[in-house]
Formats: sequence, C-alpha cells, structure tokens
Amino acid sequence: MYIYQIKLNNVPEMLRLITDFDGPIMDVSERYYCVYQYCLQQTKLPQQTVNQFSKAEFWLLKRSQVPERQIGIMSGLTEEQAKAFARLRKQTVHTMSYLKYDRPVPEAIATLEKIQDLGFDLVVMTMRRERELNAALEKYDLGRFFSSDRRYYLSNDYVKTKDTEDKPKLMERALQELPSAADVWMVGDTEADLIAAKTHNIKAIGVLSGIRNRSRLSIHQPDLIANNLAEAVEAIVANIPTVKFNAENS
Repeated sequence: MYIYQIKLNNVPEMLRLITDFDGPIMDVSERYYCVYQYCLQQTKLPQQTVNQFSKAEFWLLKRSQVPERQIGIMSGLTEEQAKAFARLRKQTVHTMSYLKYDRPVPEAIATLEKIQDLGFDLVVMTMRRERELNAALEKYDLGRFFSSDRRYYLSNDYVKTKDTEDKPKLMERALQELPSAADVWMVGDTEADLIAAKTHNIKAIGVLSGIRNRSRLSIHQPDLIANNLAEAVEAIVANIPTVKFNAENS
C-alpha cells in the first residue's frame, strides 16, 4: 500500500489530473480473456483442434499489441477463421455482458481517495460509452471521485473510428470546456492516451497496469512510465515542492 503525508493548503490551485478509466482504474484482463475464449470457441469447427492460450499467455500478446487476427492464427484458426474471430471479438468485447468481468486495479480506489485529499481537479476520460462508464461507476461507487462535469466519454450512439483519433477529439473538447488549470497531467495505459496528451501539449504518464507493455508505451515517448496510478501520482506530487509526500511499499 502507499502512505501519503499531505499538506493540503499548499497544493497549487487547479492542478488537474486527467485519467483514463480502463487500465489506470479498472483491470480489464479478465474481460478480454473471457471474450477471447468465447470467440475462439464460436469460430472453430466442432471437431477442430485449437491451441487456447492461458490467460497469462494471452495477456502478454495483448500487451505487446499483437493484432486480433494474428492471435486467432496463433490459436490454430485458419486465415478466414481468424478474420471472423477478429470481427466477433470487436462486436463482443465492449458488451455489457462482458464488462461485468472488470474489477478495480489493486490500490486504485485508495489512490483516488488520496488524489481527492491532495485537492487535485480530477477528470476521467475514457473511450467507454456513457452507459458503460456509468455502470462501472455505480457498481464500484466510483462516481464519488468524478463530478458529472468531470466525466468525458463517448455518447451511446457515437460511431467510433480509431481510439487514436477519437481520444484527441475528446481531449480537445475537455480543454475547451474545463476551466484553465495551472498544471495538467494525463495518465493512461494506451497509445491513444499518450497521443491525446501530446497533441494538446499535456504532460503524459503511461501506466503498466493496463493493456500495453513498456516497449509499446515507450514508442510514444511519455514523460514517464509508472507501474500504476499510485506511482503516477507519486511522480506528480514529487513535482510539487510545497507538498510533503512519502510513498513506500508495505
């Protein structure tokens, strides 16, 4: 766990932390693996032998950004089956029946509480649709950390293009609507988060608690790579000389 010692009155006004939801806050690995298992079983022929990866093996592939079609082929599907596998996965992975498998990242809720104590302006920015975000906020009582005007998500009828195109647009809207801040940081686990931050000249921290590994995040040159949200906050606080902060594993 992380232990914080805080002088609340000395935090600079309007230090804003924008965080992605999946990755820094929610662990999506079980959802993605269950969808992988389902799509593999639905795509293969009844008597066809396939090589179903373990969750650890599968998650290594996902974090290395191996394409879905290639994962299908590596699992024993034919080229045509792999294409069908990838299509089915895209249709399934964000459905409410599988979103139920998501769980908060260890220490994430405690870290959000500490962020509130620090007096940061806390914003969530996600590629989830409104109903998908709200369901998770309600299930885990996470709405207490993000007021309604600090939630940036896709509308339920939004037609997605690419996360690397949609997230910078979401960031642009947020920067237009939110009051100005003395300092702004973005924390995320994907290239879309880092591109959105860099496009708008915001300091970016990549975290390893999500769907990309260090080498994939490094390509996009974040200001820092941290293991999780707690370490990201520790790094941000280290840049505030007037705040007394200690963090140690115990």
